[in-house]
Amino acid sequence: MATTLRARPAALNLTPSAHARIAALMAEAPEGAVGVKLSTPRKGCSGLAYSVDYITAADPFDEKIVTPGGDFYVDGGSILYLIGSTMDWVEDDFTAGFVFQNPNAKGSCGCGESFTV
Repeated sequence: MATTLRARPAALNLTPSAHARIAALMAEAPEGAVGVKLSTPRKGCSGLAYSVDYITAADPFDEKIVTPGGDFYVDGGSILYLIGSTMDWVEDDFTAGFVFQNPNAKGSCGCGESFTV
């Protein structure tokens, strides 16, 4: 009996707007940047926050997502908090930023800067 491997779902789903923003970031990236990385450092009222930064080297434990505009990485230690999430880029008259729809978040602080799982 042959075993059929099914495709592993992405750790994080990116909207077309997020893909476009990653491409714009990589077009303006500092020299030596190999991609953009999402992590969830401990900070804020609720415990965890979303952080997107340039990286100059990939960590072998990070989840790599290849996008048309460049490589996007999810921190290996943050993946469990983000599985099934959707990352979007939203701009309006007053703000612009990445917005996360995270089914793992059990709560967030009043300002929306941090979340808890």
